[in-house]
Amino acid sequence: MSSETAARTSVSTHILDTSVGRPAEGVALTLSVRSGSDGAWAAHGASTTDADGRCKDLPALPEGTTHVRLDFAVEEYFVSNQHRADRKATQQAEEQQDAPRVRDSGAFFPEVAITFAVMPGEHYHVPLLLNPFGYSVYRGS
Repeated sequence: MSSETAARTSVSTHILDTSVGRPAEGVALTLSVRSGSDGAWAAHGASTTDADGRCKDLPALPEGTTHVRLDFAVEEYFVSNQHRADRKATQQAEEQQDAPRVRDSGAFFPEVAITFAVMPGEHYHVPLLLNPFGYSVYRGS
């Protein structure tokens, strides 16, 4: 099989804001790659989530990539005017539960970095479930 017809290794992601029960739009992210666990990271792409919380334009990974890192810049999302309006709806519930208040930056986790191993020719979908005080990720389909 020639390199032109070989299946390319690819990555996709999306973000769901579990605090408001909908996609997180407008979150910037960068995609970095490396070869080997001690290799240097190299920037390989960047994107911003769309209205559905998805990044559909991440580039295929270079041959020899063994690890990928997705860096999500979530602070801007949490301090944006749009998100502030959404948070008003949950403010009363937070107050009743004595939820911790976000201090200084407006986001407890201003960045989320996810690193994972990849195998050639596979597709990796890595969703991020996000809220102001926590997050989780998993390998999706």
